[in-house]
Amino acid sequence: MSAPTAPDFDPVLLSVLSARIETIIREMINTVSKASRSAVIKNARDLSCGVLTADHRQLCVEEGIPIHISALDLTTRAITDLFDDVKEGDAFLNNCSYTGGTHHADLTVVIPVFYEGELLFWALARSHHADMGAPLPTTYLPEAATIYEEGLNFPCIRIQEDFTDKKDWIRYAMYNIRVSNIWYGDYRAQVGACRVGERRLKDLVAKYGIETIRRFFDEWTAYGERRMIQELKRLPAGEWSYETRHDPIPGVADQGVPVRVTVITDPENGLITIDARDNEDNIPGGFNLSEACALGSCRIGVYFNLDPTLPHNAGSDSRIRVLLRDGAVVGRPKFPAGTSIATTNVNERLINAVQACFAQMGRPFGLGEGAVQQQAGESVISGIDTDNGNQPYVNQLFVTYGGGPAKHGTDGWLTYLGSVNAGVIVLDSVEIDEGMYPILIEERKVATGTMGPGEWNGAPGMTGTMIPLGDELTAIYCSDGCVNPPKGVLGGGAGAAARNMKRLASGEVIDLPGFHSETLRRGEALVWINNGGGGYGDPRQRDPERVTQDINRGWLSPEAAETVYGVAVRPGDLPGLVVTDQARTGQLRATPLAAGGK
Repeated sequence: MSAPTAPDFDPVLLSVLSARIETIIREMINTVSKASRSAVIKNARDLSCGVLTADHRQLCVEEGIPIHISALDLTTRAITDLFDDVKEGDAFLNNCSYTGGTHHADLTVVIPVFYEGELLFWALARSHHADMGAPLPTTYLPEAATIYEEGLNFPCIRIQEDFTDKKDWIRYAMYNIRVSNIWYGDYRAQVGACRVGERRLKDLVAKYGIETIRRFFDEWTAYGERRMIQELKRLPAGEWSYETRHDPIPGVADQGVPVRVTVITDPENGLITIDARDNEDNIPGGFNLSEACALGSCRIGVYFNLDPTLPHNAGSDSRIRVLLRDGAVVGRPKFPAGTSIATTNVNERLINAVQACFAQMGRPFGLGEGAVQQQAGESVISGIDTDNGNQPYVNQLFVTYGGGPAKHGTDGWLTYLGSVNAGVIVLDSVEIDEGMYPILIEERKVATGTMGPGEWNGAPGMTGTMIPLGDELTAIYCSDGCVNPPKGVLGGGAGAAARNMKRLASGEVIDLPGFHSETLRRGEALVWINNGGGGYGDPRQRDPERVTQDINRGWLSPEAAETVYGVAVRPGDLPGLVVTDQARTGQLRATPLAAGGK
């Protein structure tokens, strides 16, 4: 494939128009955030918006959650595959993994944008809904072997005509979804965002003209492709493989789920191939990936290793070749395999495998494995708010984060959460959560000793405690990383294993399973520890002053500093702070590390 030639399109206008598209998407995102009713959307911002051309070329991923926006074209292609009468005033609803969706909790509203009778754009809003009518009040169902057990799937339906809701579909959803008034408000926020995008896009075309906008589509795509080619030319040529493993899933995958990828680089031609075909068949549970997740996550793992200023559009995507197998847990699922947990868990392992595979190219390439999520601090909580008129509630919390992976020259990102969102989802405001639901967040802090050690550390995870204020609260979670924590690369260590616990009314703390529904009553509490990210490089090569800084932050114990990093400290002049003991550190680092000491 030859590289696109340099354009004769005005580069200033190219920059202006691309920025205008970014601004439109940002306004759409703000509309969803401000108009939604559920905390998981308006508080944690588990939402994304996008704009594509009529022929399904993605233009921009402004502020989008990576897993939401890395394969948006599959969602819009389903519309033209299934409908031959798309017209102005239509809106489509899609949350089905078999019609381009990520998983059934990510409800997507798409509208066609016409100008003078011609379809020019698709405007899209995708939000994570805490309930879609599953048998349990959650959207994460480990044992849901088929989509029939997940709740409502809308396989790309027309939800509006002539700018008006189709009342039969709305009624159908309202009768099948818990706290349906919240669901409907969130849906309307998405529709409103898409209509805002529609108006702004029409204004854009009116100002610059259809021909200029068509040329912009081509030149912006070509620019993304040229930038991607130049970036890939900086990589060494070769083939590298990597394997990681999801924790055992009782009754679904008792030995866990291995995730394997091979990365093949062709810098001469500016191409990269991610081969994920060597993975197991679909498993009888909700962990199978949708095609959108498998394709998107292979792309994400590549982009995490490249220049972050690259345009993430159809042009740059075109230089990433992804090979998937039909009927595989990491691939294209075979209908009706369950995919309710497709966006996290196994999917995060896939991103980790791709990004860590780059480390085998040697420094400065690659990253460690990042924290995997769904610990108890990210539970879907439900119950009856007895202090608020006996109102029912269902909502997913994001009151905790896992630690980001280290890379060459940089420690991991503290507010990372997991690779599928990579810091885009916002850590919940404790005050907002406590104001909306009958809970008290007793504690939330960085968990000491959880980061993956290295010359560059993976970030530490968080720990926290939640207390129900009502008579009874149900918390449902699907936690990975308790058995197989995120690994480091090039001599870096693994992050700490995750834990989920319950504090009884007596004060005793007991461990809970990784995949679980727990009922909490007055006097009890839910406790969790998230993974830290994997480290990069030998910990004994870490700058001693950075190790001392970690101790003073409360992230590392002095004992671990000596045994893992070979760094000793002594009391400093300021109370409670330590300084590096240079002499003792020199002695420690001159002594060979004992077997098993890292």
